[in-house]
Amino acid sequence: MSAILTEIRDHVRFITLNRPERHNAFDDAVIQELTAAFETAATEPNLRAVVLDSLGRSFSAGADINWMRRMADYDRDRNLSDARTLARLMQAIDTCPRPVVGVVQGAAYGGGVGLAACCDLVVAAKESVFCLSEVKIGIIPAVISPYVMRSIGVPAARRYFLTAEVIPAVTAKEIGLVHEVVPAEDLVTTRDRWLSALKANSPHAVTAAKGLVARLAPIDAAMIEWTAERIADLRASEQGQEGLKAFLDRRKPSWNQTPVKSGGRLAMKAP
Repeated sequence: MSAILTEIRDHVRFITLNRPERHNAFDDAVIQELTAAFETAATEPNLRAVVLDSLGRSFSAGADINWMRRMADYDRDRNLSDARTLARLMQAIDTCPRPVVGVVQGAAYGGGVGLAACCDLVVAAKESVFCLSEVKIGIIPAVISPYVMRSIGVPAARRYFLTAEVIPAVTAKEIGLVHEVVPAEDLVTTRDRWLSALKANSPHAVTAAKGLVARLAPIDAAMIEWTAERIADLRASEQGQEGLKAFLDRRKPSWNQTPVKSGGRLAMKAP
């Protein structure tokens, strides 16, 4: 079964994550397949828009756990190579000359938040949640950070990059990560309304308008490479290795201290 489904309907390329049993988590193979789909969409004639969606309960859980198990044995160079591969995917979505509509029907974690942030328009179901969970396992949302920060701004990034709090869909709209929040049964209606609006406009002008935004809020090659190097450094670090192993072992990492109430005061309880 293919991890990515693609088809063209009425001058729209639909790219669908098709790993519902894995919560649409991705590994290196899925990233390459998804990148190829967007790079192909960028060159297809007469295409007016691209839709990125997924099947199942979750939009995308980010990194696949089996891929994370393999990462545990990677050195810095291999981690850097993987980070560059993910960076190429984010760039392919972000720079696609066709407008990209993201449809989020469930949870988006880690890299899944990055996928949403790279879309031009995002509609989310009311039940959807988002989470930049990387710091919980000793790393950072490095490769996706330029796109996420461009969407949510510095104040929200200061909060959610650091706390790894779960972000409800309504809050995601308030901070700019999504554009509309609707009942799940209205996702397709909202998507199609946007597609109709896009098709009513000049194709060349829409592409130029997207390029205008990119020029005014640039994400350059140096920034992309720096973020890839940062995540490679942290994955290979002592705490990055500890965080990943703790996650895979289903235990708390060594630095985790849970606050508990003791005699009306907050005390720290070691795991």
